Amino acid sequence: MSVVVSVNVGLPRDVAWQGRTVRTAIWKTPVQRRIFAGRLNLAGDGQGDLGGHGGEQRAIMVYQLESYRYWSNYLERSDLVPGIFGENLTVEGLADAEVCIGDRFRIGTVIVEVSQPRDTCYRVGIRLERPEMPALLVAHRRPGFYFRVIQEGELGAGDRIEKLSDGPERITVTEIDALLYSAEHPLEALRRAARIPALSPGWQRSMQGLAEAAEAGGTTGNAGLGAGASAPLAWQGFRPLVIATLREESADVRSFEFTAEDRTPLPPSLPGQHVAVRVQPNPDGPAVTRNYSLCGPPGNPTYRIGVKNEHGLASSLLHQIVHAGGRLEVSAPRGSFTLAAGPSPVVLISAGIGVTPMLAMLHAGAATDAETPRQVWWLHSARDRAHHAFAREADELLGALRMSHRCVVYSRPAPEDRPGQTFDRPGHLSPELLQEIGVPEDADFYLCGPPRFLEDFQKGLAARGIPRSKIRVEAFGPAPALTPGIAGLATTLPHRPDGAEGGGPTVTFLRSGLAVPWDTRFGSLLELAEACAVPVRWSCRSGVCHNCESGLIEGEVVYVPEPLDPPAEGNVLICCATPTTAVEIDL
Repeated sequence: MSVVVSVNVGLPRDVAWQGRTVRTAIWKTPVQRRIFAGRLNLAGDGQGDLGGHGGEQRAIMVYQLESYRYWSNYLERSDLVPGIFGENLTVEGLADAEVCIGDRFRIGTVIVEVSQPRDTCYRVGIRLERPEMPALLVAHRRPGFYFRVIQEGELGAGDRIEKLSDGPERITVTEIDALLYSAEHPLEALRRAARIPALSPGWQRSMQGLAEAAEAGGTTGNAGLGAGASAPLAWQGFRPLVIATLREESADVRSFEFTAEDRTPLPPSLPGQHVAVRVQPNPDGPAVTRNYSLCGPPGNPTYRIGVKNEHGLASSLLHQIVHAGGRLEVSAPRGSFTLAAGPSPVVLISAGIGVTPMLAMLHAGAATDAETPRQVWWLHSARDRAHHAFAREADELLGALRMSHRCVVYSRPAPEDRPGQTFDRPGHLSPELLQEIGVPEDADFYLCGPPRFLEDFQKGLAARGIPRSKIRVEAFGPAPALTPGIAGLATTLPHRPDGAEGGGPTVTFLRSGLAVPWDTRFGSLLELAEACAVPVRWSCRSGVCHNCESGLIEGEVVYVPEPLDPPAEGNVLICCATPTTAVEIDL
């Protein structure tokens, strides 16, 4: 018989951690009275980070006494009191290996349904003073799980847990947790998991993403944990390529077409991928590496990039010194910002030089339009026709598509720019415009442009109810930071870390324009990046969630702990990696 041993609640509090302040409700304490279980949580309970905890799908967290006994022995600890794992219900019975997603139970007057396993989070490591705890919970198959509240009511310690019905597909909490976080992703199990209506929407999307990647084949990384999964790299590091042609595409954008030194076809790229280009601004100075999206047709034996002259080190050299016939070091195509197959309408939204990956996607749509036509919406913002890169090429491709729609907006049209011909509207692209021109809500949205442009459109699409899984974003410069629960984090420019300089291999954060020696006082590349104020993204900090996954352009690392599922080829999990050679990271 299963029974509630303890009911635990806690409100968010500020906790000192590694010189920062974390807002968290991981500290739960037992209550002796009966307590109301509402649709969103237990009375008196709260969450410090609603993005990762709480809400309808994660109303009540459950952990088992049997797991307490296991961890007490494994960790050699006798201080594991109810609530220390952040759970609301400490229970006897309901083992993760036996309870299935969709199982329903009655507890007191409350009816609940199993919705998902615990999401990995660094705060359980803070509570137990074991930073690797999120990885241990998954690796040892003891994550715990969440209840969704079907019928509100009261419950309390001592209540029996009565099973009412079995969930469909009979996939246990342990099995579905391993499907997402381990390196094994069997296709049939993923299909079964994706069919479970009780599985929370976020986990459903993860199962669907993994299943689609398994069906497509040939990808590396974990497609269920964000945008890290990608095709294998055609080569490691850099190789010299010859500049076959240069062309002026606008007043400030020049395109460069690369070919192999022996003129053999270059390996194919996916529409939307980018390459890293290494240039040497000064013969005696350090090399500079920049990312540029490929903008040529798929299947071409050459690569083409578009470079806006930003008057920086790399763009100035490419615009003023590099010539046809010269050589540049170029990485293999990389990145997961790629056009997804399928019949859904495609909305390509860009500003300025953000047009380049969209142009590759437009070429891909034109190449398959005869056999598999789909709606393509082309929305682009530029200053005027003179600064509208690839304008004629895009118009020709749109004219060849059977179901294309165009909305080109100029912020400062010149007198000779003709509305309805060279452009469609004056002003700026905005999320409100999408509804006005009839962009369908069931489309796949692709965004590329300056940070403020991307932020506005992501907020606007979310306000319209567009799922995050339907929105793909390629950012200029450093991506927005993700530091869940960190309170009052000051925003500063990237800089060298405080203190004496380390003596290890050079770590280069490409997007931040910073190169510093590695220092063993930092436990990981993530900790070094944080000390340098480089924008980073993380959640578990122990190699499980893949939020920190970043491009490893060049170099070698070792992992401690070893991640449960390795990152995509050419990427690195910076939260548990340290460099063994000089490394260049796409941050």
